[in-house]
Amino acid sequence: MITTIIYAHPWEGSFNHAILSNLITRLKNEQKEYQLIDLNKDQFNPVFSGNDLALFSKGDTTDPLVIQYQKMLGETSELYIIAPTWWYEFPAILKGFFDKVMLKNIAYDDSGLSLKGLFTNIKKTTILNTGTAPKWYLTFVKGNYVKSVFIKGTLKDIGIKNVKWKYIDVKTASKNKREQFLANI
Repeated sequence: MITTIIYAHPWEGSFNHAILSNLITRLKNEQKEYQLIDLNKDQFNPVFSGNDLALFSKGDTTDPLVIQYQKMLGETSELYIIAPTWWYEFPAILKGFFDKVMLKNIAYDDSGLSLKGLFTNIKKTTILNTGTAPKWYLTFVKGNYVKSVFIKGTLKDIGIKNVKWKYIDVKTASKNKREQFLANI
């Protein structure tokens, strides 16, 4: 099984890119096989077309990247998601990734009373997340989108459990704190 990284940041000068580079270096040093889904570099279109939406209830798509990403996730045992927090949630490209890629009979089965997640091959997931607000503010004031909606909702419904969320406030983090964050990936 393979480690898969989903990366959702458009700027190579970002701290998110430093996180990605650090993680790839670590995986190479550990001689772990990995694959990268770089949504911006792949020019992934997060918007449903009318044709794709018409196929949604059948669990089908017209987007070849969606099929490629589904295959990659089917081979994944460990998943990393690297993304910033923009307006208290993930960027639209990452939301669109989950909307378009997590289709019926690929990511979940809805034939029972509740959804049954099908990505149970993914045994460990780590969300590496940046933002410009303190984590306590996101957690207690803004409702904790990552934990309450993304982890307990979306990921759980597609069969992904054992999720860790690591967050850094890049606005106030010192150089030492940033280096420590990178070292602890």
